[in-house]
Amino acid sequence: MPDSFPQQALFGQVAFVPGGYGDIGAAVARGLAAAGARVAIAGRDAAKAEALAASLGASGHEALGLAMDAHQVTDIQRATDRVVQHFGRLDLLVNCVGIQHEERIEDVTEEAFDEVIQINLKAAMFLAQAAAVHQRAGVEAGRSPGRQVHLLSVRAQLGLRDRGYSAYCASKGAMVVLIKQHAVELCSHGITVNGVAPTVVRGEMARHWLENKPVLERVLQRIPLGRVAEPEDVVGPVLFFCSPAAAFVTGQVIYVDGGLTATQ
Repeated sequence: MPDSFPQQALFGQVAFVPGGYGDIGAAVARGLAAAGARVAIAGRDAAKAEALAASLGASGHEALGLAMDAHQVTDIQRATDRVVQHFGRLDLLVNCVGIQHEERIEDVTEEAFDEVIQINLKAAMFLAQAAAVHQRAGVEAGRSPGRQVHLLSVRAQLGLRDRGYSAYCASKGAMVVLIKQHAVELCSHGITVNGVAPTVVRGEMARHWLENKPVLERVLQRIPLGRVAEPEDVVGPVLFFCSPAAAFVTGQVIYVDGGLTATQ
Protein backbone atom coordinates (compact mmCIF):
# COMPACT_ATOMS: atom_id res chain seq x y z
CA MET A 1 0.00 0.00 0.00
CA PRO A 2 1.37 3.48 -0.83
CA ASP A 3 2.76 5.18 2.27
CA SER A 4 0.64 8.27 1.60
CA PHE A 5 -2.67 6.37 1.71
CA PRO A 6 -4.48 6.66 5.08
CA GLN A 7 -4.33 3.52 7.18
CA GLN A 8 -7.73 1.87 7.67
CA ALA A 9 -9.36 4.24 5.14
CA LEU A 10 -11.47 1.32 3.88
CA PHE A 11 -12.11 -0.25 7.29
CA GLY A 12 -15.13 -2.55 7.34
CA GLN A 13 -15.67 -2.51 3.59
CA VAL A 14 -15.70 -5.65 1.47
CA ALA A 15 -13.66 -5.70 -1.73
CA PHE A 16 -14.11 -8.28 -4.48
CA VAL A 17 -11.00 -8.71 -6.67
CA PRO A 18 -11.59 -11.05 -9.62
CA GLY A 19 -8.23 -11.89 -11.16
CA GLY A 20 -6.79 -11.14 -7.76
CA TYR A 21 -3.90 -13.60 -7.69
CA GLY A 22 -2.07 -12.26 -10.76
CA ASP A 23 0.84 -9.87 -10.35
CA ILE A 24 -1.29 -6.71 -10.39
CA GLY A 25 -4.29 -8.32 -8.71
CA ALA A 26 -2.24 -9.63 -5.80
CA ALA A 27 -0.66 -6.22 -5.20
CA VAL A 28 -4.12 -4.63 -5.31
CA ALA A 29 -5.57 -7.24 -2.93
CA ARG A 30 -2.75 -6.61 -0.44
CA GLY A 31 -3.22 -2.85 -0.73
CA LEU A 32 -6.96 -3.10 -0.12
CA ALA A 33 -6.38 -5.35 2.89
CA ALA A 34 -3.76 -2.99 4.33
CA ALA A 35 -6.28 -0.16 3.95
CA GLY A 36 -8.70 -2.08 6.15
CA ALA A 37 -10.93 -3.84 3.63
CA ARG A 38 -11.99 -7.44 3.84
CA VAL A 39 -10.93 -8.97 0.54
CA ALA A 40 -12.31 -11.73 -1.67
CA ILE A 41 -9.95 -13.02 -4.38
CA ALA A 42 -11.31 -15.02 -7.31
CA GLY A 43 -9.95 -16.74 -10.40
CA ARG A 44 -10.08 -20.01 -12.31
CA ASP A 45 -7.43 -21.57 -10.07
CA ALA A 46 -9.12 -21.93 -6.68
CA ALA A 47 -5.86 -23.07 -5.05
CA LYS A 48 -4.06 -19.85 -6.02
CA ALA A 49 -6.95 -17.70 -4.80
CA GLU A 50 -7.13 -19.60 -1.53
CA ALA A 51 -3.35 -19.41 -1.05
CA LEU A 52 -3.33 -15.62 -1.36
CA ALA A 53 -6.32 -15.39 0.98
CA ALA A 54 -4.48 -17.56 3.49
CA SER A 55 -1.40 -15.34 3.21
CA LEU A 56 -3.53 -12.26 3.92
CA GLY A 57 -5.17 -14.09 6.82
CA ALA A 58 -1.78 -14.91 8.29
CA SER A 59 -1.04 -11.18 8.27
CA GLY A 60 -4.18 -10.46 10.26
CA HIS A 61 -6.58 -9.59 7.47
CA GLU A 62 -9.98 -11.09 6.67
CA ALA A 63 -9.85 -12.70 3.23
CA LEU A 64 -11.65 -15.25 1.10
CA GLY A 65 -10.33 -17.19 -1.89
CA LEU A 66 -12.75 -18.75 -4.36
CA ALA A 67 -12.96 -20.15 -7.86
CA MET A 68 -14.55 -18.14 -10.67
CA ASP A 69 -14.54 -18.81 -14.40
CA ALA A 70 -14.83 -15.48 -16.22
CA HIS A 71 -15.88 -17.36 -19.37
CA GLN A 72 -19.26 -18.09 -17.76
CA VAL A 73 -21.75 -15.37 -16.81
CA THR A 74 -23.50 -17.76 -14.42
CA ASP A 75 -20.21 -18.40 -12.63
CA ILE A 76 -19.52 -14.67 -12.37
CA GLN A 77 -22.90 -14.24 -10.72
CA ARG A 78 -22.36 -17.24 -8.44
CA ALA A 79 -18.95 -16.00 -7.27
CA THR A 80 -20.22 -12.48 -6.63
CA ASP A 81 -23.14 -13.83 -4.61
CA ARG A 82 -20.75 -16.08 -2.69
CA VAL A 83 -18.74 -13.05 -1.57
CA VAL A 84 -21.90 -11.47 -0.16
CA GLN A 85 -22.96 -14.72 1.49
CA HIS A 86 -19.57 -14.92 3.20
CA PHE A 87 -19.08 -11.29 4.25
CA GLY A 88 -22.66 -10.02 4.30
CA ARG A 89 -22.03 -7.15 1.87
CA LEU A 90 -20.07 -6.02 -1.19
CA ASP A 91 -18.75 -2.47 -1.35
CA LEU A 92 -15.83 -2.49 -3.79
CA LEU A 93 -15.36 -4.26 -7.11
CA VAL A 94 -11.81 -4.15 -8.46
CA ASN A 95 -11.82 -6.09 -11.72
CA CYS A 96 -8.32 -7.37 -12.53
CA VAL A 97 -9.43 -10.02 -15.02
CA GLY A 98 -7.70 -9.92 -18.40
CA ILE A 99 -5.98 -11.98 -21.09
CA GLN A 100 -4.16 -11.46 -24.36
CA HIS A 101 -3.66 -13.69 -27.40
CA GLU A 102 -1.12 -11.94 -29.60
CA GLU A 103 -1.97 -12.46 -33.28
CA ARG A 104 -1.20 -10.19 -36.22
CA ILE A 105 -4.13 -9.09 -38.33
CA GLU A 106 -3.54 -11.69 -41.04
CA ASP A 107 -3.36 -14.47 -38.42
CA VAL A 108 -6.22 -13.53 -36.10
CA THR A 109 -8.51 -16.48 -35.42
CA GLU A 110 -12.15 -16.19 -34.49
CA GLU A 111 -11.62 -18.36 -31.42
CA ALA A 112 -8.78 -16.24 -30.00
CA PHE A 113 -10.51 -12.95 -30.81
CA ASP A 114 -13.74 -14.08 -29.19
CA GLU A 115 -11.99 -15.25 -26.02
CA VAL A 116 -10.17 -11.94 -25.52
CA ILE A 117 -13.42 -10.02 -25.97
CA GLN A 118 -15.22 -12.47 -23.71
CA ILE A 119 -12.73 -12.22 -20.82
CA ASN A 120 -11.69 -8.57 -21.11
CA LEU A 121 -15.00 -6.96 -22.05
CA LYS A 122 -17.96 -9.30 -21.55
CA ALA A 123 -16.76 -10.41 -18.11
CA ALA A 124 -16.31 -6.75 -17.12
CA MET A 125 -19.91 -6.09 -18.11
CA PHE A 126 -21.34 -8.91 -16.05
CA LEU A 127 -19.03 -8.44 -13.07
CA ALA A 128 -20.23 -4.84 -12.96
CA GLN A 129 -23.84 -5.97 -13.20
CA ALA A 130 -23.52 -8.60 -10.47
CA ALA A 131 -21.70 -6.20 -8.14
CA ALA A 132 -24.15 -3.36 -8.78
CA VAL A 133 -27.07 -5.46 -7.57
CA HIS A 134 -25.45 -5.81 -4.15
CA GLN A 135 -24.06 -2.28 -4.09
CA ARG A 136 -27.54 -0.82 -4.72
CA ALA A 137 -28.87 -3.00 -1.92
CA GLY A 138 -26.17 -1.58 0.34
CA VAL A 139 -27.26 1.98 -0.43
CA GLU A 140 -30.88 1.03 0.31
CA ALA A 141 -29.69 -0.42 3.63
CA GLY A 142 -28.07 2.90 4.53
CA ARG A 143 -24.44 2.07 3.70
CA SER A 144 -22.11 4.32 1.75
CA PRO A 145 -22.30 3.97 -2.05
CA GLY A 146 -20.02 1.37 -3.55
CA ARG A 147 -17.13 1.71 -5.96
CA GLN A 148 -16.28 -0.14 -9.16
CA VAL A 149 -12.77 -0.04 -10.63
CA HIS A 150 -11.64 -1.85 -13.78
CA LEU A 151 -8.03 -2.50 -14.78
CA LEU A 152 -7.41 -1.53 -18.40
CA SER A 153 -4.21 -0.70 -20.31
CA VAL A 154 -2.66 2.15 -22.26
CA ARG A 155 -3.85 0.06 -25.23
CA ALA A 156 -7.30 1.44 -24.46
CA GLN A 157 -6.00 4.61 -26.13
CA LEU A 158 -3.08 3.52 -28.30
CA GLY A 159 -2.39 0.87 -30.87
CA LEU A 160 0.91 -1.01 -30.72
CA ARG A 161 3.25 -0.97 -33.70
CA ASP A 162 4.58 -4.29 -35.03
CA ARG A 163 2.46 -6.41 -32.69
CA GLY A 164 -0.74 -8.40 -33.04
CA TYR A 165 -3.00 -6.52 -30.64
CA SER A 166 -6.32 -6.22 -32.50
CA ALA A 167 -8.49 -8.05 -29.97
CA TYR A 168 -6.69 -6.66 -26.93
CA CYS A 169 -6.84 -3.01 -28.04
CA ALA A 170 -10.46 -3.39 -29.13
CA SER A 171 -11.47 -4.88 -25.78
CA LYS A 172 -9.66 -2.30 -23.68
CA GLY A 173 -10.87 0.62 -25.80
CA ALA A 174 -14.44 -0.61 -25.48
CA MET A 175 -14.01 -0.85 -21.71
CA VAL A 176 -13.38 2.90 -21.52
CA VAL A 177 -16.83 3.63 -22.94
CA LEU A 178 -18.37 0.83 -20.86
CA ILE A 179 -16.98 2.53 -17.76
CA LYS A 180 -18.49 5.85 -18.80
CA GLN A 181 -21.87 4.27 -19.47
CA HIS A 182 -21.92 2.38 -16.19
CA ALA A 183 -20.85 5.53 -14.37
CA VAL A 184 -23.84 7.50 -15.62
CA GLU A 185 -26.25 4.61 -15.08
CA LEU A 186 -25.17 4.04 -11.49
CA CYS A 187 -24.70 7.68 -10.45
CA SER A 188 -28.27 7.92 -9.17
CA HIS A 189 -27.21 5.45 -6.46
CA GLY A 190 -23.96 7.30 -5.73
CA ILE A 191 -21.93 4.35 -7.06
CA THR A 192 -18.80 5.43 -8.92
CA VAL A 193 -17.16 3.58 -11.81
CA ASN A 194 -13.60 4.29 -12.94
CA GLY A 195 -10.61 2.67 -14.63
CA VAL A 196 -6.86 2.36 -14.09
CA ALA A 197 -4.77 1.85 -17.22
CA PRO A 198 -1.10 0.94 -16.79
CA THR A 199 1.61 0.54 -19.37
CA VAL A 200 3.91 -2.53 -19.25
CA VAL A 201 3.93 -3.88 -15.70
CA ARG A 202 6.70 -6.10 -14.41
CA GLY A 203 5.32 -9.62 -14.02
CA GLU A 204 4.45 -12.83 -15.80
CA MET A 205 2.40 -11.24 -18.59
CA ALA A 206 5.30 -8.99 -19.59
CA ARG A 207 8.10 -11.48 -18.99
CA HIS A 208 8.63 -12.20 -22.71
CA TRP A 209 9.25 -8.47 -23.26
CA LEU A 210 11.37 -7.79 -20.20
CA GLU A 211 13.71 -10.74 -20.84
CA ASN A 212 14.32 -9.66 -24.46
CA LYS A 213 16.93 -6.90 -24.19
CA PRO A 214 16.29 -5.19 -27.58
CA VAL A 215 12.53 -5.22 -26.96
CA LEU A 216 12.98 -3.90 -23.42
CA GLU A 217 15.19 -1.07 -24.68
CA ARG A 218 12.49 -0.01 -27.17
CA VAL A 219 9.86 -0.14 -24.42
CA LEU A 220 11.95 2.01 -22.10
CA GLN A 221 12.65 4.54 -24.86
CA ARG A 222 8.89 5.12 -25.19
CA ILE A 223 8.28 5.69 -21.46
CA PRO A 224 9.43 9.18 -20.36
CA LEU A 225 10.09 8.08 -16.76
CA GLY A 226 12.49 5.49 -18.15
CA ARG A 227 11.20 2.32 -16.50
CA VAL A 228 8.31 -0.12 -16.65
CA ALA A 229 5.66 -0.08 -13.95
CA GLU A 230 5.85 -2.24 -10.86
CA PRO A 231 2.60 -3.90 -9.66
CA GLU A 232 2.69 -1.60 -6.63
CA ASP A 233 2.55 1.45 -8.92
CA VAL A 234 -1.00 0.45 -9.85
CA VAL A 235 -2.22 0.16 -6.25
CA GLY A 236 -2.33 3.86 -5.36
CA PRO A 237 -4.73 4.89 -8.15
CA VAL A 238 -6.96 1.90 -7.35
CA LEU A 239 -7.08 2.83 -3.67
CA PHE A 240 -7.84 6.44 -4.56
CA PHE A 241 -10.85 5.43 -6.65
CA CYS A 242 -12.04 3.15 -3.82
CA SER A 243 -11.65 5.80 -1.16
CA PRO A 244 -13.92 8.59 0.11
CA ALA A 245 -11.49 11.03 -1.53
CA ALA A 246 -12.84 9.98 -4.94
CA ALA A 247 -16.55 10.28 -4.08
CA PHE A 248 -17.06 12.94 -6.80
CA VAL A 249 -14.94 11.21 -9.46
CA THR A 250 -16.70 8.84 -11.85
CA GLY A 251 -16.43 7.75 -15.47
CA GLN A 252 -12.69 8.47 -15.51
CA VAL A 253 -9.53 6.57 -16.42
CA ILE A 254 -6.12 7.19 -14.83
CA TYR A 255 -3.21 6.22 -17.08
CA VAL A 256 -0.40 4.79 -14.94
CA ASP A 257 2.14 4.94 -17.73
CA GLY A 258 5.21 6.97 -16.78
CA GLY A 259 4.15 9.66 -19.25
CA LEU A 260 3.68 7.36 -22.26
CA THR A 261 0.28 8.64 -23.36
CA ALA A 262 1.46 12.25 -22.90
CA THR A 263 4.01 11.76 -25.66
CA GLN A 264 2.27 9.57 -28.24
